[in-house]
Amino acid sequence: MPRSSQLLHPQRDPVVPRPAATVLLLRDTPAGIEVLMTRRSLTASFAPGAFVFPGGTIDAADHAAHAQANRRPGQDDARLTQAIAAVRESFEELGVLLARRADGRWADAADAAGLDRHAPLLPQCAAQGLVLAADQVFVLAHWTTDRDLPKRFDVPFLVARMPAGQEPVADEAEQFEPSWVRPADALARHAAGQFEIIFPTIRTLERLQAYASVDAVLAACASEQPLWTSCPRAGWLNGAEARYMEHETAFGELAMVCPDGQLLHALDWRHDQPTALLRNVQRLTCGNPGVMTGPGTNSYLVGDAASGYIAIDPGPLDEAHLDRLFAAAGGDIRSIVCTHSHADHSPGAQPLADRVERAGRPRPPVLGLASRPTARPASQFTPDREMVDGERLVLRGDGVTHTLKAVFTPGHAANHVCLVLEEDALLFSGDHVLNGSTTVVDPPDGDMGHYLASLDKLSAACAKDGIAFILPAHGYVLGDAPGAIARLKAHRLAREAKVLKAMRAVPAGSMRDWVAIAYDDVPPKMWPVAERSMLAHVEHIRSAGMV
Repeated sequence: MPRSSQLLHPQRDPVVPRPAATVLLLRDTPAGIEVLMTRRSLTASFAPGAFVFPGGTIDAADHAAHAQANRRPGQDDARLTQAIAAVRESFEELGVLLARRADGRWADAADAAGLDRHAPLLPQCAAQGLVLAADQVFVLAHWTTDRDLPKRFDVPFLVARMPAGQEPVADEAEQFEPSWVRPADALARHAAGQFEIIFPTIRTLERLQAYASVDAVLAACASEQPLWTSCPRAGWLNGAEARYMEHETAFGELAMVCPDGQLLHALDWRHDQPTALLRNVQRLTCGNPGVMTGPGTNSYLVGDAASGYIAIDPGPLDEAHLDRLFAAAGGDIRSIVCTHSHADHSPGAQPLADRVERAGRPRPPVLGLASRPTARPASQFTPDREMVDGERLVLRGDGVTHTLKAVFTPGHAANHVCLVLEEDALLFSGDHVLNGSTTVVDPPDGDMGHYLASLDKLSAACAKDGIAFILPAHGYVLGDAPGAIARLKAHRLAREAKVLKAMRAVPAGSMRDWVAIAYDDVPPKMWPVAERSMLAHVEHIRSAGMV
């Protein structure tokens, strides 16, 4: 993890979340499943005025009520307590009673009407011979409220079928306007500004709309484990709050810059100024966005005013971008490193060194690996000095050290190099690992076998150096570095399996025939680009003797 001394903002302890439970009551209709939602009071301390699923905090009585609830095999004590809390809250807020009579029949509207919603539920159920149907309440997801919020909850989102013959009636104190709504309709009304819902509700409805029936939802929950778990993070985008789950592209950057969850980091892609990620790391994104470059090529400055800076990937020959790099470093650039020779990474290196020299400072050496004979004409690069695998570049100033270690990673390009900032356990991945897309492996300079081996090498580096974050040449910072690399390798191997299947299905086929099969999940307009990586897979398959 980055050193605390290099974080941009003073850290604080987020509010400790309170245990709670929420339940999605579902029913089938000819148009698909519907979920019961209610509007919270405008004076509520959490999500005022928003439409929510019924639920609330878990109290001591819920823990003590296990003997008054049905339990299914595999439902542990924690899940049982959560289900009891959900049943209780459904009754208190909406008058919906998930319970069975002593003879096993479901409680009906008369049973619910015979209980006082303002008195403790469990003693009343005991007096009436009712047992809570906690065995019919299943875990769908688990959310922990965002770290930046002043009131937080640790809450499973549970699901249950709405009992037949009962109608929801809001308590008119905390909850109002009970509404049955299809997930897709709720999302559409929210997008139109007619139905206020908060982030976890939005993401839950987005996933819920994929199910055709209540049975399908309950079947998906049979494992007793949440289908997803999330504690979102928030940043600023286009001047507004934007929240992200762990799998979304901006989450890792927010985790690195604001690990305590404070809402301080702007996620807008700026080409006119640097973005500070840490005290010793700045990102400057070149104004060359496109299909292959995403928001643009990321250049990085590592170091500080006392130590001087190392520039990583100065980008294409873009005078304005080079001016910004020079200015952000105060002209004090000690070395320039190119991760590889492609035209959006290395052409700016020597012109940037010229700027430093013209300013009266020692000319910084341009480092990296020279382009190999397999490189295309537009990707020619000759450094002032070739780096050695494992070589360290060290900056020191005011008692602080910043060390970049070279890790040779051929695959995307034959001369590709990644860099590890050792003191902060950060990986600068160039194009080997990207955020939001997979990199192109384009033979003959690209080699799929080398690419996969380099992923293994980076996995080993993550384990050895405790690397948690990856700073790619395109896109936001990635978190969970070991997991990101493992998922990327799994994706590549799954794609290779599809290529092999295509080759065996159409042995005399052309690349165009195979790409239509192996990349059927990619828009056809991208197939010409996909063919380049598919060729690398084909060569790897043939070299391994698989066909």
